[in-house]
Amino acid sequence: MLNHRIPGVAAALLGALLLVLAASASQTELPAGRLLPAGTLLPVTLNRGLSARKLRAGQILPMRLMQSVPGTRIHRGAKVLATVVRVGTLPGGEAQLALRFDSLESHGQKIPIRANLRALASPLEVEEAKIPEEMSSRGLTPETWDTQQIGGDQVYRGGGPVTEDGHKVGKPAAYGAVDMPQPAAGMKCRGTLGPSHPQAMWLFSADACGVYGYPHLVIRQAGRSSGTVVLASTRGKLNLRGGSALLLRVGEPEMADLK
Repeated sequence: MLNHRIPGVAAALLGALLLVLAASASQTELPAGRLLPAGTLLPVTLNRGLSARKLRAGQILPMRLMQSVPGTRIHRGAKVLATVVRVGTLPGGEAQLALRFDSLESHGQKIPIRANLRALASPLEVEEAKIPEEMSSRGLTPETWDTQQIGGDQVYRGGGPVTEDGHKVGKPAAYGAVDMPQPAAGMKCRGTLGPSHPQAMWLFSADACGVYGYPHLVIRQAGRSSGTVVLASTRGKLNLRGGSALLLRVGEPEMADLK
C-alpha cells in the first residue's frame, strides 16, 4: 500500500511546486498589476529636445522614469510614452503642443495610463537641484549633501528629512526623495490622491506645480479631465530642451483601457 501512495504524494507535491513557481514567475512579470492606482506620481525626463515645428500628430515621444515607484516593481529607467495629439499656432501667435501620456513600459510589459501634468522644469532647474547648497559641502559625498528641490523644498541627505518651510514632508531616497504630495498655494495642483504612502518626487518639491525655468511656457491644460496636456509658448516658438523634467500624475483610466 505504501508503494502505491508514494507516487501519488510525489505527484501532489510536484503539482504544488509547479503552482508556486508559476505564481512567482507571474509576479515577476507583472510589475504592478495591469493598472497603476490613480494619484501615482511619475517623474520623467525627455530623452531628447522637442521643437513643436518639427512634430506631427500621432508621433510617439519616449520619456524616462527617473525614480522607482514606491510599492511597485516599476523601477527607475522604465519608459513612459506620450503621443502628440496636435501641434500648431493659434491666430494670436501662440504656439501650442497637445500631448497624451498613454503608457508605461516596464519589465517587457506595457501598462496603460492616463496621466496629467503637475510640473515641468528646464534642464537648468534639474541641474541646480543636484548641486549642494553650501560651498562647505564640497568634498562630501552626494549622500550627505544638502540640496534644494525644484520648487524650494530642502533635502538633508545625511540622514535628515525633506522639509517645506521647516515642516517635514518626506525623506531622501535613492535618486531623489519620497514625499506626501502637497497642494500648491494659489494654484490648482492638489495634495495626496489615491495611494496614501509617500510618492516618488525625484528632484521636485512636494508642492511643485506649474513651469520652472521656461519663462514663456505655460500649461494651458493639465489633462486632469480630458487626459490631454496642452503646453503653450507666449513667444510663438515652443521648444523643450533634452533633459527637461516632467512630474506626471496618473489619473482615472478610461473604460477603453480596461478592455
